[in-house]
Amino acid sequence: MKLAADLDQMISTEKLAARVKELGAQIERDYAGKDLVLLGVLKGSYIFISDLARAIDLPLSVDFIGLSSYGEATESSGVVKITSDLSKPIEDKHVLIVEDIVDTGLTMRYLLDNLATRHPASVKLCTLLHKPARARTRIPIDYLGFQIEDRFVVGYGLDAGEKYRNVPFIGVLRNG
Repeated sequence: MKLAADLDQMISTEKLAARVKELGAQIERDYAGKDLVLLGVLKGSYIFISDLARAIDLPLSVDFIGLSSYGEATESSGVVKITSDLSKPIEDKHVLIVEDIVDTGLTMRYLLDNLATRHPASVKLCTLLHKPARARTRIPIDYLGFQIEDRFVVGYGLDAGEKYRNVPFIGVLRNG
C-alpha cells in the first residue's frame, strides 16, 4: 500500500483483528438478552464499528453520530459540535458508544452528557485507542482496545487531513 510507506506501524492489522474479536466476545457476554445499540462516532470509528459489529453474535442495531472538535487541526479545540445526529431515539435502549480514540476526553464528555438527556437504559463506552497522557477530564472506558503513548496516529479509520483512514493498521506519520 503506497500510503503505508509514509507510516511507522504502531499496531498491526493482526493485533487489531485479535483485539476486536476479544472485545466482541466480551460485549456479547455483557449484553446478552439486552436491546443493544452500537453508536459509532463519525468519521473515525467507521472501520472499527464495522469489524466490532461482526464480532458480536447478538441482535443489535447500529447508528452514528457526527461530532467535531478538531476541524483540520491535529489538536482538539475543546469546542464540540454535532455535525450529524442519531437517526432513531435511544430511550430505554442500551447504548454502546464506539469511538476510535479518547485523548483529552472533552468530546466524549460532551457526548456522554448529551446522550444522558435522551434517557437511554444505559450508556457505556468502547474505544479502540486511549491516550491517557492527554486526558483533561476523566472518562469511564468500559471496553478498551489499546492504550497508546502520546503520538498522533492514523489508519484503521483515523485520519490526518482526511487521509490514511484506509490504512489497515495503526501508524504514526514518519514526518509528523
